[in-house]
Amino acid sequence: MSRELTLFEAVLALFLTLFYNSHGYFLPTGSVGIGFNGYFTLTNTTQHTHGQAFDNEPVSFTNSSTNLTTSFSINFIFAIVPEHNHQGSHGMAFVISPTRGLPGASSDQYLGIFNETTNGKSSNNVIAIELDIHKDQEFGDIDDNHVGININGMSSVISASAGYYDDEDGRFKNLSLISRNVMRLSIVYSQPDKQLNVTLFPAEISVPPRKPLLSLNQDLSPYLLEEMYLGFTASTGSVGAIHYMMGWFIDGESSYPRLEFGKQPNLPPYPKKASHKTRTILAICLTVSMLAAFVASWFGFVFYLRHKKVKEVLEEWEIQYGPHRFSYKELYNATKGFKEKQLLGKGGFGQVYKGNLPGSDAEIAVKRTSHDSRQGMREFLAEISTIGRLRHPNLVRLLGYCRHKEHLYLVYDYMPNGSLDKYLYRNSENQERLAWETRFNIIKNIASALLYLHQEWVQVIIHRDIKPANVLIDHEMNARLGDFGLAKMYDQGFDPQTSKVAGTFGYIAPELLRTGRATTSTDVYAFGLVMLEVVCGRRLIERRAVEKEEVLVDWILELWEKGEDILDAAEDNIREEQNRGQVELVLKLGVLCSHQGVSIRPAMSTVMQFLNGVSELPDNLLDVMRDEKLRGLPETSVEMLLGLNSSTITHSLVSNGR
Repeated sequence: MSRELTLFEAVLALFLTLFYNSHGYFLPTGSVGIGFNGYFTLTNTTQHTHGQAFDNEPVSFTNSSTNLTTSFSINFIFAIVPEHNHQGSHGMAFVISPTRGLPGASSDQYLGIFNETTNGKSSNNVIAIELDIHKDQEFGDIDDNHVGININGMSSVISASAGYYDDEDGRFKNLSLISRNVMRLSIVYSQPDKQLNVTLFPAEISVPPRKPLLSLNQDLSPYLLEEMYLGFTASTGSVGAIHYMMGWFIDGESSYPRLEFGKQPNLPPYPKKASHKTRTILAICLTVSMLAAFVASWFGFVFYLRHKKVKEVLEEWEIQYGPHRFSYKELYNATKGFKEKQLLGKGGFGQVYKGNLPGSDAEIAVKRTSHDSRQGMREFLAEISTIGRLRHPNLVRLLGYCRHKEHLYLVYDYMPNGSLDKYLYRNSENQERLAWETRFNIIKNIASALLYLHQEWVQVIIHRDIKPANVLIDHEMNARLGDFGLAKMYDQGFDPQTSKVAGTFGYIAPELLRTGRATTSTDVYAFGLVMLEVVCGRRLIERRAVEKEEVLVDWILELWEKGEDILDAAEDNIREEQNRGQVELVLKLGVLCSHQGVSIRPAMSTVMQFLNGVSELPDNLLDVMRDEKLRGLPETSVEMLLGLNSSTITHSLVSNGR
């Protein structure tokens, strides 16, 4: 059944793409389809999905004679039909994008516009008007029924509850975005006034209200390229909704499909699941036609079907790790039914929920992913085969796993203090600043975990995604490295071979982008950057910083090379503490580990020696890093140089002609 449905959806998507491309309308992707009366549906009844429909032709936002951004007016007609009358997820948006479509976008709270990595990037050049029907705390949403203006991210620059101001009495009238009523959104930008007005109102009102719902006084020229694409996106989460895009026009020019203003179609309700219809028909037939004895047999048959449905088929890999398997009922009860309030976060591989194991006080974190995700099973197996056999105090411990229906689950120790990134980037003023002693301990914890993975376990494990978000903090403020979804193993003495670049941009070593080959040295590169972030309490790239401080590693290296105080790059409260030697060591070691040359980077065993004070960085380390001759040497040769004291290194370099 599932294979036939997948084939049908693929054929439908191909048909839509060919049809709309040939007619010059939209390029549909994801869950886009055709619904009632031929109107676009951006989503269907599938949960955790998204759809995009972008115009094939770009729109010029620049006056050819003056080369200045022009004013524009855009209107579109829409409606949202929710699965439940009083709850919807997650919403839809009108999007102005530099590309025809938004590749890599996620569903749920990202509305098919951004994902965890792209959200908030200034290079996006994306303007969106969101019609949000779910309150997401992480983006600062005001409620679960609002309109927002978003620039380059999911956090609205300005937002307001859905409604409009009546021209007759000036009063504000509320509108429910999930009322199934057809509505119209007017988007007007005045370049002379540098003002963007957004007005929401019922479709039967032919003229937009004079007072807009939102008014943003901001010049949009920096975000509007010469040519941009217009489109619509929508997404669903654990609750379904069908998002209709029923007609749109730019400056009075109407586009398909057409809708006559002043007339509002009566949209059909959210379709019931086929299983519900089948059970209803069977129940009626049996009630009318069967005697009491047969009714009893019917209940027995239903019980058998339910038992068969819940029964899970064990595979070979599950038998191998059988002792660690949890039942679905245990995890369901532990997480209170995977309620939204138990949600700890969402990542590229699924959602993570907090829970308490029944019959104990043990707190757990349960990661849930799906078979339908493109790499769900493979990543699931990677985590089980890797973490399930690792034992180290600075690695997140895998307690067990579960497989139920289309979902896969991993159960970890719960880390009450969350991930490292929230302490470094401090999105809230109330977030505590870490003392240097805690930071230095965290750095050594991560280094110890990597040393175990690279050199101390029976196989070499390359983590491939070292970053602050994957470093979790336990109740004693110790760091534990987690998220092995991208981990790769190979036997000691053998080189890993992989052709796919994986990881998080910014932390990917330059040679990995060229060759696609991950090594322990690429992990060291990312760890070096994390060390710098821990000391400086900021991201690797800060667009709002002054030009010379924008790229963190370049700024630190410039201070070092010019003989200036390298501690100027450290966070304010760190410069005030009396640990100058350790701070300077970590900054220089971070620059060394994140060196562009692979052979210059030390192994984790050498890094640990420096952090533990067993070895000291040579005084002429800058000369070592600048020496082009060393880049051609084997890594072991450079390791020997770094392991010697400064006088021996100087003698060695001089004797070689320096």
